[in-house]
Order: sequence, then C-alpha cells, then structure tokens
Amino acid sequence: MPKIAVLPGDGIGQEIIPEALKVLDAVLKNSGEQFQFQEYLIGGAAIDARGKALPEDTLAACKEADAVLLGAIGGPKWDTLPAQERPELGGLLALRKELELYANIRPIKMMPSLISSSALKEEIVRNVDMVVIRELTGGLYFGEKGRKEHPKAAYDVLVYTEEEIRRIVEFAFVLAGQRRKKLCSVDKANVLESSRFWREIVLDLAPQYPEVEVSQMYVDNAAMQLVRYPEQFDVIVTENMFGDILTDLASMLGGSIGMLASASMSGKKGLYEPAHGSAPDIAGQNKANPLATILSAAMMLKWTFGLNKEGQLIEDAVTKVLDQGYRTADLGGDPGRILGTRQMGDAVVDALR
Repeated sequence: MPKIAVLPGDGIGQEIIPEALKVLDAVLKNSGEQFQFQEYLIGGAAIDARGKALPEDTLAACKEADAVLLGAIGGPKWDTLPAQERPELGGLLALRKELELYANIRPIKMMPSLISSSALKEEIVRNVDMVVIRELTGGLYFGEKGRKEHPKAAYDVLVYTEEEIRRIVEFAFVLAGQRRKKLCSVDKANVLESSRFWREIVLDLAPQYPEVEVSQMYVDNAAMQLVRYPEQFDVIVTENMFGDILTDLASMLGGSIGMLASASMSGKKGLYEPAHGSAPDIAGQNKANPLATILSAAMMLKWTFGLNKEGQLIEDAVTKVLDQGYRTADLGGDPGRILGTRQMGDAVVDALR
C-alpha cells in the first residue's frame, strides 16, 4: 500500500491539508485504490513541539514514504530565530535537500471561469498554459552565507555545479518535448558568471533534443514578458532564486496564487505543496483557498502514482466548481457564492460524485 507522509505545517496549512485529504479519500474510494496517510510535524509547529523545524522522525518518514503532501510553513512567530533554525531553512529547504528534490514544477493555466479574477486584461491571460521548472537544491539559497564585522557586511554565495545544472535542464527538455516543444531558459548571463555557465550547458544539451525549440532570456526581460505576452511561453527553466520570484509573479496569471499547485521531484519521489505561504493573518478563520493544495494532490496521483484518471477527475471537479461560480475570498466574484475553506473542499467532493 503506498505511503503518503502528510505535513500540515503552520498557519493555513492546518486547514487546507484536511480538504485535500477529504478529496483524495473521495476519489480513491471510488477507484478502489488504497493509500496510507500519516501526519508528521514540520516547520514552526515542529519547533514549538520538538525544538527543531525538521524532526528526525519526520525526515525518516518522508524518506520512507512514496510521496509527501505538504501544507505551508513559517510565520512571524519564528522570525527572530537564527536563519538556519527557522521553519523555511531549517524545515522546508532542509527537507528538499535531504530528499534531493532538485526539480520544482509549477503548472500555470488559465481556467476560463477565472479570467475575471486575473489582474491582467482578458486578452493577455486567455491562452496562458505554461510550466515553470525551478532548480531547487542549489544556488544562492544553499550557498555559504554569513556576516562580517569589520567593516559590517553580509554575504550569500551563489554556486552551481555542472551536474546540478545538467539534470534540471535535461528534466525541462524532456517535459517540453511532451508539451508544445518550446523551452525558454532564463538567466542573467550579462552579469553573473553562474548564469553564463548555465547558458553554456543549455546550449550544449540542446542538440540532444532537436524537436525542442530553445530560447534564452534574461530574468528581468522574462518578468516583463510574463505580464506583457505570457502565452509565448510553454516551459521555462531557471535557477533557484529567479524561479522563486518568477513563479510567484506567474501565479497571478491564473487569477490567484491560491490556485497554484506545485511538485518538487527527484526521480519518482515527489513532494507536493501549494505555492502560497502560511498566511498567518487569515489562519484559523476558514478563509484560505484549498484549491492549490487539492490540485497538488491531483498532481501527486498523476506524477508519482500514474493515476492519471483519478488526478484528472480531481482537476475536472475543481473546474466544475469554479464554472458554477463558487469562489474563495481571494478569487473575488459574487459575494453570495464565496465559500470558506471547508465548504470549498465539500464542493469539490460533491462535484466528484
């Protein structure tokens, strides 16, 4: 029986994960598939209960599990801790590194019923359908960092090995070959040596994938193009920090970051999580949008377990609920059809039936 390590985490993570589990239970019950779900602590909740953001039993369970389903972590409560002990670095980034989850996949597709929720004009976002591939275990976030006293200074070192770049770029080429066969590599090669190295490797790999059209774009231009003409993109591949920024920007093309599912992969092992944060300002108020988490669960069924039918059923149920005009507060819409977190989960389950 497949094992899923469930990590609700902090803030709204405690509210959105139960809704995803509720939807998974409904679709798996109908299909006859059986999964084993077990919850573990991570992030601020783990710091409070166990003294560290990634307890040993959580890490061991994630390594043993077939997949990991994560809610959200962090919050101002733990911001005064040293950086390496905070929920983000000591919890999530440490888990990604330990599981070697080097490829972050974020699909962004405009659902017709959400066009009015986008901050951009309809003609700009109508045909958006892209995937951003972000390198996840190297670069600035994992390089040496520290401070100096004389003179006072702070530093973060950006390092990429050839292997780290090759494996993420190869991953992106393969995915592009399965889609519209267009790959855009985003870097800052006019300034950064690491980006020049990145670009050299992309060009070296390109002849192995002759069916894929390859382009290169500086990150500042890519940010502009995402809001100017986003439908030009099919698959984007980029390094860790640029990917962190661009995926949040791109999330608004789909109406709200509350709709953005994601997967972090290493071979068959996957960690699935919504792209948004823990939103402590609305935690416990039944206001959070659970759809990104529910769609992340659908990705898990497809990407790790090959249950394409069941994953598609979840995606179709989400689309049906939105087509009926139901929304969470972040999506706007008819005030009479705004649902709370639990009610939106119930609506998706009803649509599955």
